[in-house]
Amino acid sequence: MAVCVAVIAKENYPLYIRSTPTENELKFHYMVHTSLDVVDEKISAMGKALVDQRELYLGLLYPTEDYKVYGYVTNSKVKFVMVVDSSNTALRDNEIRSMFRKLHNSYTDVMCNPFYNPGDRIQSRTCFAVSVAKMQPFRR
Repeated sequence: MAVCVAVIAKENYPLYIRSTPTENELKFHYMVHTSLDVVDEKISAMGKALVDQRELYLGLLYPTEDYKVYGYVTNSKVKFVMVVDSSNTALRDNEIRSMFRKLHNSYTDVMCNPFYNPGDRIQSRTCFAVSVAKMQPFRR
């Protein structure tokens, strides 16, 4: 199950961060921001191959004792970071990819909204937050 989902602008400021257990919210914000260094390393290591790919899934960024942090980058360099509870061992890489695709589709829907100013924080509870909540069928 994803316990934290973040959308980070290409300038590395958060557009959207939502965590499920609110008592550890600061911890998840810290994990998301520290993972941006790993995302930048992976992007620079991939170099030109990253431009040629359509799938910009970065995979596991780093594991901790309790959580695993995964990353995804769009063509416009917007970063998606997802923190997953590591106790869920049944969660496969394909399922994580699918969750990122759904998140990317929801982000695209927000960008297509004529009332959204690109670069502003995503605050719509009805559009984006509901889409993110639908991504979490992995509670086992």
